[in-house]
Amino acid sequence: MPDSEPNNSDLKLAAIRWISGRFNTTLLQVAKMEGVSVNQLSDSAQNYLKIIYGLNEWSNEPVTASVIATKAGMKLSTVSGALSKLRQQGLLDHAPYGAVTLTALGRDYAMTMVRRHRLIETFLVQMLGYRWDQVHDEAENLEHAVSDFMVQRIDNLLEHPTRDPHGDPIPTAEGRISIPPAINLSDAADGSKVIVERIADDDSQLLQYFSDQGIRVGVELSVSAAEDFSETINVRVAGKKTALSLGSRAINAVWVSAGK
Repeated sequence: MPDSEPNNSDLKLAAIRWISGRFNTTLLQVAKMEGVSVNQLSDSAQNYLKIIYGLNEWSNEPVTASVIATKAGMKLSTVSGALSKLRQQGLLDHAPYGAVTLTALGRDYAMTMVRRHRLIETFLVQMLGYRWDQVHDEAENLEHAVSDFMVQRIDNLLEHPTRDPHGDPIPTAEGRISIPPAINLSDAADGSKVIVERIADDDSQLLQYFSDQGIRVGVELSVSAAEDFSETINVRVAGKKTALSLGSRAINAVWVSAGK
């Protein structure tokens, strides 16, 4: 069966890639000059690009269609069809049964969505008094509706924050991002002191628990080994006398750097 006719969005994306290569200009710059916004992608396409980027941001594990399906909570067949469409648009590379990687243009658009999401989360916490466990789902909805102009105004209002409430880095308008040097809590040495750098934002119940226990970005933790084969880690928040025993669900959500 022959491929379907390319639509205007597909043709514009192809033109952006050609112009970028011809004149040694970044893809995002060309897209802006051509008036092609990430808003011209469907909400679903925006979500897939953001998910693929996010799965690689704090992990070196290959991103496969099945991993994306699990993260998105969708059927593998649905995800596979969507990935094929995004590949045709030049937004990702995906060999059958292989890893999924973003192209330069796909990464640029993903960074735009990541920037929107994290700036909105920060705005909701700092300006509207939301708790950090309340903002993820709100940002998931709002990020598809806001304009690039509104996002820039939010950034200006907040005086250009570099981290969101959960410690995730916020990309600049040009797509630059600085990932803080951090390891997962599971890799912290027994007896070490560490600083919480980032806590995953997609589990509101876990965020509520961390908040109740005083575990948040910037807090120092003292780490000690738990009982053998218990699959837990004991941590003590600076200033508190009692240690907490964290299981794998909590451990895997926390990234830390070396303490003082």
